[in-house]
Amino acid sequence: MNQFRMLLTLMRQQTTEWQGLRLRDLQFTHLSEGRLVLFGLLALSVFLLVARTLARRGTRHGVVLPALLRSLPQSRLMGLAHIPTVFFVLGLPFFLMAIADPFTALISKEVSMPGRRIGLLIDASLSMRSPFTAKMNMRQATDAAFFTTVAAADQFVQMRIKSGYRDLISVVEFGDQPYIIMPFTADYDNVRLSLSLIHDPTEFSTFPDQGTVIGRAIDEMVGLFKAFEFAEASGNMMIIFSDGEDSNYKVGGKSLSEILKSANELKIPVYLVRINYGMSAGKNIPDEVWQPTINASGGRFYPVAQEEDLLAALVDLNKRATGSIEYKTYTSQEPRYASFGLMAVVFWVVGAALKLTVPYFQRLS
Repeated sequence: MNQFRMLLTLMRQQTTEWQGLRLRDLQFTHLSEGRLVLFGLLALSVFLLVARTLARRGTRHGVVLPALLRSLPQSRLMGLAHIPTVFFVLGLPFFLMAIADPFTALISKEVSMPGRRIGLLIDASLSMRSPFTAKMNMRQATDAAFFTTVAAADQFVQMRIKSGYRDLISVVEFGDQPYIIMPFTADYDNVRLSLSLIHDPTEFSTFPDQGTVIGRAIDEMVGLFKAFEFAEASGNMMIIFSDGEDSNYKVGGKSLSEILKSANELKIPVYLVRINYGMSAGKNIPDEVWQPTINASGGRFYPVAQEEDLLAALVDLNKRATGSIEYKTYTSQEPRYASFGLMAVVFWVVGAALKLTVPYFQRLS
């Protein structure tokens, strides 16, 4: 199933590339090599044609057939026997273009990719030092909930990669105040690097804020969506990883409902993964406020009491974060040989499959 999903993603990406590709925009790194291969193929074809003609003239061997066969009408479908050859010939121009190594110069374009704009908010307050044992956090000597939280966020990013998505992800770490660790980027490696840096025990021990004010973190993330001009776009979401030990239901004169209203107006659903070991839904006092408020925002509240709950929450989040996003990309020199090479391979594979699997195409013409 994963392989099929990856194949569909590849097909969507190639379709998008072909839609935005203009032959007049192409430049070639190895144009002379492409011409050399073309002349070589033409010379080889002429040589084989001449050799075949001479071989036919020099031999009188043949198969004697009854004259009765001359009276039989020729099938109108005889030409279809050459369809595999047609596919091979159609693949040759794409192969030659790939050999010439085409690329496009500095361009900007609107692209549509499967994925979402995801804001990850990581709670690094003092209460996140409470234990939460999980196998996903085996590389750390301590079992503090904070390290399990960061490991879970990293695992979620890996799930997005394996699912073939091309998200725009930002990372905010918060306590009393929020801190932008990584602004929105499509580079998964940079996102994972940022998570690994805050996952360091020394870094966590020097984090300046001890309290938990989730409302400020949500406000900061809403501002980040606005700063990147994503506020009017679809496909946005926030995921908060926290122990939920926050009873600050009013921040800067705004109530919790008003804070989430700003996200709702921009159609940004908020998901709260409440990680607190042994605390099922309702056992943590702030749950009484956070659960209905988060669910009313269009998101979902996940009460995580053990690792199994955390894994289930990540799987559900990955399923919910479907769709596609559009954004502008800038490239200084983007290679295009893969697109042409892939088309050549597709034509040749189809031709070979027809020739080898369909008996009709194996007949003598």
